[in-house]
Amino acid sequence: MKVMKFGGTSVGKPERMHQVSQLITKDGESTIVVLSALSGTTNSLVEISKSLSEGDRSAAKQKIDTLEAHYRAFVLDLLKTETTRAKANAILSEHFEFLNIILRISFSEALNKDILAQGELMSTKLFSCYLEEQGTDHMLLPALEFMSVDANEEPQLGSIKIKLSQLLQLHSDKKLFITQGYICRNAKGEVDNLKRGGSDYTASLIAAAINAGVCEIWTDIDGMHNNDPRIVDKTVAIKQLSFDEAAELAYFGAKILHPTCIWPAQQENVPVKLLNTMEPEAAGTTITKEAGSVGVKAVAAKDGIIAIKIKSSRMLLAYGFLRKVFEVFEKYHTSIDMITTSEVAVSVTIDNDAFLDKIVKELEPFGSVEVEKNQTIVSIVGNEIAKTDDVLQKLFAAIKTVPVTMVSYGGSPHNISLLVPGTYKKEILQQINKGLFGL
Repeated sequence: MKVMKFGGTSVGKPERMHQVSQLITKDGESTIVVLSALSGTTNSLVEISKSLSEGDRSAAKQKIDTLEAHYRAFVLDLLKTETTRAKANAILSEHFEFLNIILRISFSEALNKDILAQGELMSTKLFSCYLEEQGTDHMLLPALEFMSVDANEEPQLGSIKIKLSQLLQLHSDKKLFITQGYICRNAKGEVDNLKRGGSDYTASLIAAAINAGVCEIWTDIDGMHNNDPRIVDKTVAIKQLSFDEAAELAYFGAKILHPTCIWPAQQENVPVKLLNTMEPEAAGTTITKEAGSVGVKAVAAKDGIIAIKIKSSRMLLAYGFLRKVFEVFEKYHTSIDMITTSEVAVSVTIDNDAFLDKIVKELEPFGSVEVEKNQTIVSIVGNEIAKTDDVLQKLFAAIKTVPVTMVSYGGSPHNISLLVPGTYKKEILQQINKGLFGL
């Protein structure tokens, strides 16, 4: 059995859904298909929820009506028979009735999660209507019946495995299953979600739970590229990556793959393939335990980074100083991306400024604290690049016009990370593309 996940752009237009239906039935293999919401839907639902939270029910109503009109038009192009159109429109009526009812309900975080779940629920039900119209035998498998997270918002892989296995056994006569990405239930049994990019996570969790032969992530680009194709003109798809390499690239900014996607597949050694819905014949990228080759494979950039430097000639070498610094970040659930130390200072980077003021205030007793915002982490990733000849020489020769404020090297055998001002992002990516990849 395999898992196929299709993102919002892959199902965002009726013709794209038609194409997806051909892809999932191409080889006749038993398949679980994971769908995101139609492109733009989650953003619209976020805006509706925001208007409600601000008490602006008129604005929320206008946004609901606009979204409903989009879906009604979508159904007209997706389906051909009056019977299935009527069924699809009844489904839409049910979901938009819910969205209109909440205009009269007090806003809460639980309600917000219910609102955000509507996109995946509608996309899968509409796709099911299309498959039914085409005479394609399938089963709609509600993610809310098996996908769950614990009190720490961590997926309960053991529970997911048991519940999903039971559901599949109940429908052992079926070979094709359609389910929702992103949404789940939390420890209280309430509707919740796996956060942005969560559909990738859903697919990987399902693949791990059923020990799938492969987990295919279908998007609008032909695999993971060696650089950001939105910024750099000449990029190439990478044929093979290890789980570790892919995890580094995803975490440090490669948009095609959500960072959380790798871990479940890696635990069960399920290969992950990144494929292009618009060019299904393209080889894409295969992610496995084996790296395939040694050396630099790709570069990724992570924006919105904040650098914090704590300088203290009196305390830095004191026993327990670094522990006290890290405890401040732990207290405010703020992860550190990079760290460097010298005799009198320690510098760290974070990507979340939610508690920045409180963190700085608690660090000040340790010494002077400097904060630099709008930084970018540029990560050069590849198998054992720390052992690759001349990689540092070539890298710094390529970027000699860019001011580098931090370097992380040796912490991982697969990664060299640089911190630069965000305004230099385009320049450094282009220089690395030429200096390291010859493109």
